[in-house]
Amino acid sequence: MKLILETPRLVLRELTLDDLEFVAGMLAHPDVMHFWPRPYTHAEAADWIGRHQERYARDGFGYWLALDKASGRPIGQAGLLRQELDGVVETGVGYILHRPFWGKGYATEAAVGCRDHAFEKLGKLRVTATVRPENLPSRRVAERIGLKFERMTTWAGMPHMLYAAAYPA
Repeated sequence: MKLILETPRLVLRELTLDDLEFVAGMLAHPDVMHFWPRPYTHAEAADWIGRHQERYARDGFGYWLALDKASGRPIGQAGLLRQELDGVVETGVGYILHRPFWGKGYATEAAVGCRDHAFEKLGKLRVTATVRPENLPSRRVAERIGLKFERMTTWAGMPHMLYAAAYPA
């Protein structure tokens, strides 16, 4: 497993199948998946990890496991996704935290780390976030990390708000 970045409280590293039980529990939680079409099954969580491993090989990034530095325990995922939105390839910042870790600033901290990694390590000139309109906490995270609302778009067959920031954020 490859270490990607550190923030003051978090370590982000590549996912492995050893992370399956945590990831499956998080993606099966109805609160965590409230803005997704539905919670994932155990098998879908395994596929999820596989898709991100493919992204690491193809794109050089994907969603990474976020671990609490102090305890070493996983708290969620954050990372970057190559997304085609309205015919344009974008680098999207994403974050998913397991329910017990909400409201502690971890999503913002992880998203800042991912945004900065995209700009400073990967040389990206722009990052985006696609957020369902009704997902107010995720919208606040996008705004806190300096992304501004640009327009509505469709991602994964659902309406999303597109937030974006150019380097330097």
